[in-house]
Amino acid sequence: MFSLLVISILVVGVWVISLSVFWWSFVWVCIVMFLVSLEVWFSSFGLVSCWGDFLMVDNFSFSLVSLTILISGLSVLASVRDIGKSGNKSSSFVFVVLVLTLVLVFSFSVGSLLIFYVLFEFSLIPILLIILGWGYQPERLQAGKYMMLYTVSASLPLLVLIILVLGEEGSVFWGLGCGGFGSGWLVSICASLAFLVKLPVYGFHLWLPKAHVEAPVAGSMILAGVLLKLGGYGLIRFFYLLGLFSSLSISVVFCLGLGGGVVASMVCFVQSDVKALVAYSSIGHMSLVLGGVYSNTDWGWLGCLIMMVAHGLCSSGMFFLAGETYKGYHTRSLYLIKGGLVMIPGVALCWFLMCAINMAAPPSLNLWGELMLGISILSYSIIFAFFTGVMTFLSGLYSWYVYSSTQHGQCPFWVRGGVVLEEFICYVVCFMLVMPLWGVSVFLMSFC
Repeated sequence: MFSLLVISILVVGVWVISLSVFWWSFVWVCIVMFLVSLEVWFSSFGLVSCWGDFLMVDNFSFSLVSLTILISGLSVLASVRDIGKSGNKSSSFVFVVLVLTLVLVFSFSVGSLLIFYVLFEFSLIPILLIILGWGYQPERLQAGKYMMLYTVSASLPLLVLIILVLGEEGSVFWGLGCGGFGSGWLVSICASLAFLVKLPVYGFHLWLPKAHVEAPVAGSMILAGVLLKLGGYGLIRFFYLLGLFSSLSISVVFCLGLGGGVVASMVCFVQSDVKALVAYSSIGHMSLVLGGVYSNTDWGWLGCLIMMVAHGLCSSGMFFLAGETYKGYHTRSLYLIKGGLVMIPGVALCWFLMCAINMAAPPSLNLWGELMLGISILSYSIIFAFFTGVMTFLSGLYSWYVYSSTQHGQCPFWVRGGVVLEEFICYVVCFMLVMPLWGVSVFLMSFC
């Protein structure tokens, strides 16, 4: 709770500072608050409520709050060169990211379902402004339309369910159980559809690759690192509240999610755009999170938390590196990006680390998440061993496919004169992403 209150005071105080150092102050506030919050990541302080149950924070939500703070700060740092060139638009960009950060922080912290729904929907507005205002191509208008139509239309049944729960139980707070509300297939679909689109599960995913391809670097980092995690967070919260684990529809969605994860992993190999490939890899990883949620085990839920934190850091780093590669090669096509190991060895090293972490190479945090989720999925049904094994194998395969395609081969003639990039910022961003992945993994190893 201390970090929530302090970051709200500090980020509002940043507005008083001169606009020329607005982005600098925002980055430092986010990084300092993340370091302060590290000590409570995996501590057992239970459920903490504040302001009459308006804010309710536990281990699960606090880890995602820390992830939000770190990714938001690094996304602004990754866009610092573009901000410097945009003049007066720089303050507007940082202000939109600031609003999005506050909305996400309170989304993971509120104790009311209704307020969570309002913040859940309001988080679409800042990311839509980032895509439309700082996107790359005219197609960003279509990408924004896809994102809004998919997410808003799928969340309307959730709003109806929340109103029904409020009328039936008289309260809509996380800490109050509403297991007697019912576990029919209609209630399960209404409670999960909005989060399945946000996660997203294969079949409701068409908005995600379009949004990633057209979004700027900061937009892709926040979208993959934090916004998708609202889906997994909402699934766990609502299923714990309403007790929807016995429904047959849960098993159907379980099968579709894991099967779709295998298909999404295969689709990665036919993508020519680096950002589209990373976006489809996110769909595959999030399908494992879906399996962990529906396994209805504490082991699976903890695996969901670890996987969401690990994937948020790793995918943000890969989207950042895709943006850095685009600045050097002026293209994101895998057929044209070659020879990075010779031209930009520093960025090639960062690519190697991120691809290794993405395939769950030890001692990364992804390895712990995939092991825990795999065990929890197998405890639900041994039939899903095939899907889990295929997804794990394909994850390693397309991760090294990305690395070998972009870093080896003959460099195109238009970049043979040398690629000038500010590699210092690249090192800082990747270091801040890699260290939590390895540090938390080592911390978990000390207890085994």
